[in-house]
Amino acid sequence: MSKLGETGLWELADYLASDMQVCNRVIIDRMRSSVPLISQLVTHLVTAGGKRLRPMLTLAAARLCGHALSEGQLRRAEIAACVEFIHTATLLHDDVVDESRVRRGLASANAVFGNKASILVGDFLFARLFQMLTIDGSLDVMMILSDASAALAEGEVMQMTTQNDLSTSIDQYLQVIQGKTAVLFAAACEAGAVVGDASAEQRAALRAYGNNLGMAFQLVDDALDYVAEQDVLGKEIGDDFREGKVTLPVLIAYERGNNEDRLFWRKAIENGQQEEGDFANALQRMLATKAIEVTLARAEDYAEKARKALQIFPYSVLKDLLYKAVDYSVKRQN
Repeated sequence: MSKLGETGLWELADYLASDMQVCNRVIIDRMRSSVPLISQLVTHLVTAGGKRLRPMLTLAAARLCGHALSEGQLRRAEIAACVEFIHTATLLHDDVVDESRVRRGLASANAVFGNKASILVGDFLFARLFQMLTIDGSLDVMMILSDASAALAEGEVMQMTTQNDLSTSIDQYLQVIQGKTAVLFAAACEAGAVVGDASAEQRAALRAYGNNLGMAFQLVDDALDYVAEQDVLGKEIGDDFREGKVTLPVLIAYERGNNEDRLFWRKAIENGQQEEGDFANALQRMLATKAIEVTLARAEDYAEKARKALQIFPYSVLKDLLYKAVDYSVKRQN
């Protein structure tokens, strides 16, 4: 994994710095509550940081479609903040479901404040974002983000039903990551396009860009769970393996493996019978079957579709930076 893509993401963040400053202020302001526990947990989330790639995509899409630098800056920042609220709320809920203890290199909110608080603050963030969308008044944006919220929940339920199930097909797996990840990338871009008064063609192109970017992003995430360095990833490596999640690297290793390999995967993933050293064993079997390599190649296929989706837009610095955001998605280390 190279740091080349990360440089591109930093460049996009620099280009959008003014918008992101406004967006960050909106996020902090709208997260405020008179309930002390909500404020404490929210402070923990803000301190943990994060790249905020999804709200950046909303801001970039609006600007790519001609939204003026100063005119309407607050509105696009508020819609971008709504996207971040959806993402943060789902992370809070996911960490409870997955019993995760680390998020972005720090103790997860559920590890610090408990499961009940994490779930309820996630609910608070969902409620807050729909308050913001109601004030904004765009039915198109509201429909895009509410549909994405529903699809995210469906994706997580689909993932739960495929957990520990090695009979899951690759098509089923792709449907899971479409729901749990790609839909929000697509919605982030399409909502930005709406704010930017995009044409129907531009709106469809940006939705396709976001969707394919999200697919690539999640495929790389699934690979990183096995091959990333712990201190770089920002969460515990091997979480997917320990939780029995069926991801593309596992499916490929199982499909390409011999009888001994399949016996190992059934024991570790389907039966949940894992012993010390099994994670290293799993990685060796993945490398032998080129499962990580194939997963990353599939990610690059989606990345190329994302790049092609932008071809309808004339050349600009921002368009070039969105290409670099694709590079980041497939070359990142965390």
